[in-house]
Amino acid sequence: MNMRELLLLYWDNVMEQEDWYPPILPALKDVTAEQALWKPQGEAANSIWENVQHLLYYKQRLLARLEGTPLSNEGIGNDETFLIHDPSQQAWETAQEQLKEVHTALRQKIEQMPEEEITESPQRIASLITHDAYHTGQIIFLRKLQGSWPAKRSFL
Repeated sequence: MNMRELLLLYWDNVMEQEDWYPPILPALKDVTAEQALWKPQGEAANSIWENVQHLLYYKQRLLARLEGTPLSNEGIGNDETFLIHDPSQQAWETAQEQLKEVHTALRQKIEQMPEEEITESPQRIASLITHDAYHTGQIIFLRKLQGSWPAKRSFL
């Protein structure tokens, strides 16, 4: 297995193909806007939706860099990547769709990249995969606190 194949395997695992941890799509399945906005009372935590906004920003940023195009909100601070401007159900559904779309576009970009470009800097993709897995764990933890994630779960 070459570097591209390995990165694509992990890329798929983090979004939809379960391996050692639940991917983001199952973690977001059936989450309403109300659940996505929920935060534990008195705790310094980001909501599910805020985590999705954050993931979306960094995926869009990597795609723009790989395509050599400017990102309209490039250079915003990390804290600003978590902001939600429209807390409606429709905006929540749009955010989830955008996350899927940019993930798919990045996958296609990785498939098309010259092997030399991948092997000289694989960490930019690997780091984003790890970042997604980290925030997916936070999303699942929030769902457990809400009671909207099963206490015990098997994907087999």
